[in-house]
Amino acid sequence: MKRILVTGGCGFIGRHVAQEFADHGYSVCILDALLDQVHGGEAVNLPAGAELIKGDVRDREAVTKALKGVDGVVHLAAEVGVGQSMYEIARYVGANDLGTATLLEVLIKHPVERIVVASSMSVYGEGLYATPDGRRVGNARRKANDLKGGQWDPLSADGEPLSPLPTDEEKPIDLASIYALTKYAQERAVLIFGEAYGVNAVALRLFNVFGAGQALSNPYTGVLANFASRLANGKRPMIFEDGQQKRDFVHVRDVARAFRLALEQRQAKGHVINIGSGRAYAIRDVARLLAEAMGTPDRSPELLGKARSGDIRNCFADISKARELLGFEPGRQLENSLGDFVSWVRNTIAIDRGADMKRELEERGLVS
Repeated sequence: MKRILVTGGCGFIGRHVAQEFADHGYSVCILDALLDQVHGGEAVNLPAGAELIKGDVRDREAVTKALKGVDGVVHLAAEVGVGQSMYEIARYVGANDLGTATLLEVLIKHPVERIVVASSMSVYGEGLYATPDGRRVGNARRKANDLKGGQWDPLSADGEPLSPLPTDEEKPIDLASIYALTKYAQERAVLIFGEAYGVNAVALRLFNVFGAGQALSNPYTGVLANFASRLANGKRPMIFEDGQQKRDFVHVRDVARAFRLALEQRQAKGHVINIGSGRAYAIRDVARLLAEAMGTPDRSPELLGKARSGDIRNCFADISKARELLGFEPGRQLENSLGDFVSWVRNTIAIDRGADMKRELEERGLVS
């Protein structure tokens, strides 16, 4: 039996990843700092037989202890949130980049066979687009003046309208937030380390992950959790811009399976791979789907008509590479997989901090 370390294994994604490995016969060790913003003092449910070491991934002693007897690592420990990263910069760079650096340094003396790191679709900035005549545009960016005037969709350099396309791994990186910068640094550090030390290293670029167990009281977590928290407290979901921005939503159990496959499939070595559903959803439609599932269809989303610094318009996944290298195929779709999420929301205390998040961003001039 192989032993796997999951850093951040008590978080939303981490718990499902740990359970996935446990269900497939692996021995699991978890290293997690149990931060209040993520866990809120809630009890942690671990897979049967899993070992928990409470500690920060920047703590060399804790990391050394956690790596004892380990054959592979899934590195999930990170601060998560585009908006918050734009003003808590040292916190994000410290946890994400210094944390990864500490883990890799310890791995030099405590080598493993494989490591898989969680990266993010945020490293793409805007997704892939096409011009009216079909030319591929991989460097689309929105201008501040256009956003202030309500021009939400990016235009070509010639002012032409652009059509969003599924984003593949060949799309150039364009870092639009501190969070994205840290995630790119994490994935590159792990892949460079793997090449230098002969470790099978893989980076998974996760799109919007949803499912039971998300931190409902953390306004910087996933958009679906934010909407659910608002609806559970009798409020309308808040959406920046006009709600037509498109994202890819992938179920957390599919994501957990992707991490296991990435650790097992040797042909994935050295690759960066998108993990999404391969589908595009307008955010306002997602809010309505959730409101209907929660039995509150009358609570239509509140469209703020403002943009957050670091936000992008459209990005959804081309998952051809995941299919080819991992044999990955999403098993769940957003529109027919909200039942377990809604059941979990109804049995969870959700403190709505959406207004606090909006105010914090506005006070720092990060909303226009």
